[in-house]
Amino acid sequence: MKRYIITPVLVLLLMASTTLRAQYQQEEYLGLPGDNLNLYAVMKLFQESETLEGFERSLNDENSRINNLDLNGDGMVDYIRVIDNIDRNVHNIVLQVAINERERQDVAVFTVWREADGQVQIQLTGDEALYGRNYIIEPIFDEVGRGQTPNPGYTGNTRTIHGQYVIMNRTTTVEIAAWPLIRFLFLPTYIIWHSPWYYSYYPSYWRPWRPFFWDYYYGYHYNYYSYYYGHYRHWDDHRYPYWHDSYYSSRRSYSPDVHGRIQGGYYKNTYSHPEQRREGTAMYYKVHPDQNTRSSDQSSGSTTIRRSASETGTSRQSTSTGTNRQSAPTVTKSRSTPTETNRRSTNAGTDRSVTRQESELKSTGTRTNKQPASTGTNRRSSSTGTNRRSTSAGTDKSGRGTSGNNQSGTSGKRAGRTTESANTK
Repeated sequence: MKRYIITPVLVLLLMASTTLRAQYQQEEYLGLPGDNLNLYAVMKLFQESETLEGFERSLNDENSRINNLDLNGDGMVDYIRVIDNIDRNVHNIVLQVAINERERQDVAVFTVWREADGQVQIQLTGDEALYGRNYIIEPIFDEVGRGQTPNPGYTGNTRTIHGQYVIMNRTTTVEIAAWPLIRFLFLPTYIIWHSPWYYSYYPSYWRPWRPFFWDYYYGYHYNYYSYYYGHYRHWDDHRYPYWHDSYYSSRRSYSPDVHGRIQGGYYKNTYSHPEQRREGTAMYYKVHPDQNTRSSDQSSGSTTIRRSASETGTSRQSTSTGTNRQSAPTVTKSRSTPTETNRRSTNAGTDRSVTRQESELKSTGTRTNKQPASTGTNRRSSSTGTNRRSTSAGTDKSGRGTSGNNQSGTSGKRAGRTTESANTK
């Protein structure tokens, strides 16, 4: 009977783990070779570059940690060529890998076009063999006044991506036209860039390296997500209406060898080391120590805030009991000075020491600013024990203050000592 009960439980657990695994795959990777070339990072690099030649060099730089593709299966990262195909006012900038001497595989294509009014739009489309159909990355456009309906998934100025709070940075086609590389493409003197490199013939500065497992690669780029998803977004449609005719059906390069490897599950081996995700994150902070310091500053900053709040609470509590010396003079000025002035004007013929003694005894433990700080009694009152005893009524301070200010001398000292002994008891 127990065996029949355990079996359904195991089935349910297996189904739950399969569902979680499917959600994990859908959220964090495609299960295709394109997972090892983050197109958000490629778009960011394109925005920061000044020429296509410089863009190609940075894209294939090991230190940029963007290119992690090994499509031909030789155990080394592939060199990505950049080729610009111009059709009137449209640039189809293709990222391509030479698989062997005969086959080439397109990885992705930038579609950049300028409209009649000078505005520029750009989209980056991953090849469907490596990313699936309609995997399109573009800047987060400001759709106001463009007559277009924005994607409802991107409304508002903030959103959460994989637990990270992201601020959306919307841009306009005018701002995109000001990107350094965009300006370069539309110069009258621009010479069409066509990468001179091909299979087994690469620049002398390039040295291939062994690719990382995907989780390591993901762990590194995950730290950029707040920037990636704050400036760029995934889109489902091509904005350029002739994209299929100008590129896909006429210029796209497709490798049967890559297709066979995908069907055979060759590239799935890259997902076999999930424990390396932390190592990828550690590499990010090693390359960007300022980010690690900033995280530490943020944590210490919050600690400082908590400490400040605690100290503020303590100060407020001390002020209410009269133990905070910094805030005491402010309270004394506002309360005791008017009382003393009033006493002087009302009782002109009364001895000043008696008047001062009466006013201070009637006040609630306040001290005037005219008390001499040099008296021995005052030094005793600055001690913690005396202060604690005097906070109950405050008469001890007034008595000692009278002894310091009384002009008659002996009678004032006796009165002060009597008051102090009474308070001590």
